[in-house]
Amino acid sequence: MVSARPDPDELLLRVQAEERRSKRGRLTIFFGAAPGVGKTFAMLQEAGVLLDVEQRDVVAGVVETHGRFETTTLLAMFERLPRRKVTCGSSTLEELDLDGALARKPSLLLLDELAHTNAPGCRHAKRWQDAEELLDAGIDVYTTLNVQHVESLNDVVAQVTGVVVRETVPDAVIDSAHEVKLIDLPPDELLERLREGKVYLPAQAEKALENFFQKGNLLALRELALRKTAERVDAEIEAWRRAHGIEKTWAATDRLLVCIGASPYSANLLRVGRRMAASLHARWYAVNVETPAILRLGRSDRARISQNLRLAEQLGAETTTLTGERQAEEILRFARERNVTKIVVGKPRALRFRDRFGTSFVDELLLGSGDIDVYATVGEPEESERAPEGEPPSFRRSNRTGYLAATGVVALVTTLALVLFGHSHSADVVMMYLLGIVLVATRFGFGPSVLSGVLSVLAFDFFFSPPFFAFAVADVGHALTFAVMLLVAVVIAKLTQRVRDQAELARLRERRTALLYAMSRQLSRTEGRSAMTRVAARNVEQVFDAAVAVLRLDKDGAVRADYATDGADVPFREDDGVIRWVHGHRKQAGRGTGTLSGSRGFYVPLVASGLDADALGVLGIYQEDPRRFEDPEQQRLVDAFATLMATSIERAALAEETERARVQIETEQLRSTLLSSVSHDLRTPLAVMRGAASALVDDEGRLSVGARNELASALLEETDRLDRQVRNLLDMTRLESGAVRIKKEWQPVEEVLGAAFNRIEPRLARRAVTIHAPAELVAEFDGVLVEQVVVNLLENAAKYTPEGSPIDVTAWKGDRELIVEVADRGAGIPPEERRRIFDKFHRGASERTKGGVGLGLTICRAIVAAHGGRIWVAERPGGGASFRFSLPLEGSPPVADDLPEIAERASVVP
Repeated sequence: MVSARPDPDELLLRVQAEERRSKRGRLTIFFGAAPGVGKTFAMLQEAGVLLDVEQRDVVAGVVETHGRFETTTLLAMFERLPRRKVTCGSSTLEELDLDGALARKPSLLLLDELAHTNAPGCRHAKRWQDAEELLDAGIDVYTTLNVQHVESLNDVVAQVTGVVVRETVPDAVIDSAHEVKLIDLPPDELLERLREGKVYLPAQAEKALENFFQKGNLLALRELALRKTAERVDAEIEAWRRAHGIEKTWAATDRLLVCIGASPYSANLLRVGRRMAASLHARWYAVNVETPAILRLGRSDRARISQNLRLAEQLGAETTTLTGERQAEEILRFARERNVTKIVVGKPRALRFRDRFGTSFVDELLLGSGDIDVYATVGEPEESERAPEGEPPSFRRSNRTGYLAATGVVALVTTLALVLFGHSHSADVVMMYLLGIVLVATRFGFGPSVLSGVLSVLAFDFFFSPPFFAFAVADVGHALTFAVMLLVAVVIAKLTQRVRDQAELARLRERRTALLYAMSRQLSRTEGRSAMTRVAARNVEQVFDAAVAVLRLDKDGAVRADYATDGADVPFREDDGVIRWVHGHRKQAGRGTGTLSGSRGFYVPLVASGLDADALGVLGIYQEDPRRFEDPEQQRLVDAFATLMATSIERAALAEETERARVQIETEQLRSTLLSSVSHDLRTPLAVMRGAASALVDDEGRLSVGARNELASALLEETDRLDRQVRNLLDMTRLESGAVRIKKEWQPVEEVLGAAFNRIEPRLARRAVTIHAPAELVAEFDGVLVEQVVVNLLENAAKYTPEGSPIDVTAWKGDRELIVEVADRGAGIPPEERRRIFDKFHRGASERTKGGVGLGLTICRAIVAAHGGRIWVAERPGGGASFRFSLPLEGSPPVADDLPEIAERASVVP
């Protein structure tokens, strides 16, 4: 009996999904077969009802009217969000102002044409990505979509219409929508609207009628739209049934289930099921049920099951392997969970012996199917599966040793009974025969035990039932004894066989669990990806007695072996293409499979995080027996090892990432500690200042005027030095805390460069500083902060270059950006230092000797980043370093009269 108790894990997942959905906005898609069916009009109509009746805050983000009067009239009632203007070459495009929409945060935003591609420079490449961000912000979105823009239908639409649609929307976005509303219009009416100019302008309409808007195309697109909507409704029905624990099948749409097994007729049964599913346009499943009886199947039978499952996948079925005690119960449970309406099962060609005394598999399906239709059909076996003539399959699979042992046990029991009891004590003799039957059933299984029961009845009749030594029954009571003996023998054989099968199945599961536990225990004591890979691979070697390789693709796309046993390095190099296929498709392939079976090894992808996760690598097993992995049990064992290995590798990678983060945190903490002390960099100027000040205070007229001036200059210089260091610390703190507000104003670049030079001129007195900046070059930025950037770069150049060497400052207009360069003729920056030179507290060799806390360039980077720009360093031709930063140029500058007066400066400042 199927339990109706809900799965607690499923309930938890359902609650979590509902909680996530409650925090997001609701997406409603107005879905149609082609342009012109009325999607935008229907969207505006429904939004108008929400605005007028429910008083919802509705804003039109992007709504394309295409010049249609009715649509334009409806749009007039809504508040419109100003669009963002994006310059693309010589033209200006209007796109959704995503930041404006997030700041406005209406209750409902109208966003037409979900598949639209945004102009370059927008935050997202596609409009559906804009919609996702709006939904994450809790804003409901109404949008429109045509069927040709659905990603999964893109190739079908191209085949039907001959037009390849480039703008598509992932199916996952459509599936996550709260509601999909189909806007349907018959093709004839749509063509009439097109001729009337209600869809396109007359010139465009004539061209559309000759190409995309042919009636055959519209009929096909309409069918695709109806089917896509029906699939969604079907998924909603399934979700409703699961949520309310409804087991009864709802035949809203046909679904087919084909039962397959080790029978040679299963392949033909699958083809029959495929034809039925195609004629019904139905989704279909191919299901195999593993019971304890699978242990008695030979290798060829298990291989046939794997072949049938692969054939089902090739025919388009969803394959599933179930486990349970009774096949019919598991099939019916699965069918009700998936809302299956029809079950296809093979018709038995002959009634088996045991089915004469019980219910067959087909009978159990018929009795328990309820509202599900059951089709019993017959097929022909594959030619390669036909049994050789003169050798029945049952005889080939028979346990001859068991049958001989059963005969011997009956003979032994008969001899002992004759010696011990003679022709009397019939009850004791019967008990001895039953004991012999139990022994045979325990050791040799069902068939030999039934034979021992039949032979025991015959022996009892011949030797212990009068008339003796004859197969005759003088007493009717003895006939009843014979019947009871035979019935008990069959029951004992059946129960014993079931217990043996369950014990064997438990032993196999225990073995699999023990192997996985041993491997996981070793992995838990191992650290590092390479060590974990080695431990896991060696476990696989021991279990499968085969060479093993753990492979991955490096950054250049080349196959690399993280581990390879002796003899495995040659095969994996020969199977380079197979490994790439397994890594890319995340599916098994290689020897013993139906994919690339000519390869030297059997390859399994290492995937840990989920269905959509990238493969972490590939496990290759090189087994001498080519049919080893045709056994489903062996494949499941390999999958279990591969999953455990992938999880361990992922855990090692996460541990390494965590360790790097920990080291970085500790480094920052150390930097903070050093910053709190900075004993040398702060105490040195303080000591000089204290010494100079005390000398001046203690002076009683003994110091000359020159000495006093020198002490005062030293005091002033060290005061400035200390002021710069403290100011840098405070600026960095303000920038990191977000306390600095960018105040952009249009201003001449030349004026800011000159002001920066004036601030630092005393420290550049012995250098030739050249400033190149066009007088007409203006930009919008925070003048105070950008001036500080230039000052820090000039100080940095002075600190790293010899006295007397020139410094060049240049500004020019790039591609929609302002670029400023400070170049020197010093020793330059080594390539290994260029990545770290803008890091906090990083100091070059010269700075370590001349003082400084390593914050000047970090402040430059923070200020430039706050403006939306970037800063970098490069080698200057002819020697030296070139520091450059860029600031974005947006909008148009004001007229010249509104700008501050520009002070005239010489182009070369000595």
